Amino acid sequence: MSRELPSPEEALKILREVGCSEDVIRHCEAVANLAVEISKRCLRNGVAVDINLVHIGGLLHDIGRSRTHSVHHVVVGAEIARSLNLPEQVVRIIERHAGGGISAEEALELGWPNKSYIPETIEEKIVAYADKLVEGSKIISIEETIKRFKSELGKDHPAIERIKRLHDEISRICGVFVKTS
Repeated sequence: MSRELPSPEEALKILREVGCSEDVIRHCEAVANLAVEISKRCLRNGVAVDINLVHIGGLLHDIGRSRTHSVHHVVVGAEIARSLNLPEQVVRIIERHAGGGISAEEALELGWPNKSYIPETIEEKIVAYADKLVEGSKIISIEETIKRFKSELGKDHPAIERIKRLHDEISRICGVFVKTS
């Protein structure tokens, strides 16, 4: 690890210092809170998860939105995080949270470095999943998310199947998340 995880207060300060809007920061806080809630369910089900890493990764997952709101924010965010010497586990959460992940082939099409951007660790998966359930700072259902992705990407885009698999995996090991208004 390049250094210790920042505290939640330090993470929020970092987001402000790099120029994230208050809307992005509110979204990051909502994702982090939901991700922590999901992590606690995982722990209760006997799944080892680093809740602090999930919390900080959730707070910083959209740091790249300080420079772009396109899908490229994940690569830009990873670059920013590395330049700030943030721990590699946080960098991987940032670069693997888009959709249900982005394959190496899709990354090449986007002009990104040739590697997989699909979440691998439980912490990466939880933050990616929580991000799919938060629109702005409001919790939405997985069905709403899938409907939006189908509308934006087309009903047969591979990201939709990855989102469904992510939902199934997290639901299976951590318990089904039920939307609370």
